[in-house]
Amino acid sequence: MPNRQSWRAWLLLAPGLATLAVLLLYPLYRVTQLSFQDFGLRELNLGGAAWIGLGNYQQLLEDERLWQIVLPNTVGFAVVNVALTVIFGTLVALLLFRLGPWMRGIVTTAIMAAWAVPAVTGTYAWVFIFDSRRGPAMRLMDWLGLADPDTTNWFDDRLTFFAIATINVVHHGFPFVAVTVLAGLMTVPKDVIEAATIDGANAWRRFWHITFPTLKPVFAVVTILSTIWDFKVFTQIYLMPGGDGLNREVLNLGTWSYITSFGQQEYGLGAALAVMLTAVLLIITVLYLRVIFREEEL
Repeated sequence: MPNRQSWRAWLLLAPGLATLAVLLLYPLYRVTQLSFQDFGLRELNLGGAAWIGLGNYQQLLEDERLWQIVLPNTVGFAVVNVALTVIFGTLVALLLFRLGPWMRGIVTTAIMAAWAVPAVTGTYAWVFIFDSRRGPAMRLMDWLGLADPDTTNWFDDRLTFFAIATINVVHHGFPFVAVTVLAGLMTVPKDVIEAATIDGANAWRRFWHITFPTLKPVFAVVTILSTIWDFKVFTQIYLMPGGDGLNREVLNLGTWSYITSFGQQEYGLGAALAVMLTAVLLIITVLYLRVIFREEEL
């Protein structure tokens, strides 16, 4: 009987597994195969490709842009955004927790609108806000005498470019953290908090010594998920002025892979970049699964 039930379970899972195999496993196999070939526009049109083994990976590892620009941009951007998203989202969750039911529902609905907005729409909105000619931010800075629209373009500078991209990513990502942490806050025993308050513990001590240890699995999950999302950010970079490859100082792994493949028609090299990014994300995913299934955190 157990054996029969097992077969039934696999039969029920079969359509989903087949769909995943077609949509995920084959493309991953094909990209990995391309990464070991010298595959360009000529090979795409005429067919056939020279097998070069690890040649694409060697070329990438020897490219100074990888170490001086792309990796620092990718890793640094992800670290900063994960930290800001988790911190800001936690602060918003603490605020929501203190609100009454009606006000909490209104505010939660408002912040979830930021999460529901497509990344493309949100990116164009922030580009308009910081536009050097028509943007409200530039007009305000000009009115305060802090910037000159004729000489200032925030999208040309590497630091200000990623500062704007950070605002965009954090604005889009913090609602998920806020709602998730809020759900966790509602499970913290009230009597423990009340006892700590009676003993004289201030808000910071109550959070650090009671709330944070209790919600440690929640913070681990939102941190790892945010890391996965922020490490592979593409839309918010590519759609900003210069992010499509015109400004080489703001390339990250995602945009470099896309530009190399579809802009320069070096599909093998671009596939190698995609495989490198996928490998890093798989490592992060394994860490995420270990956190999820760790027995002491269930």
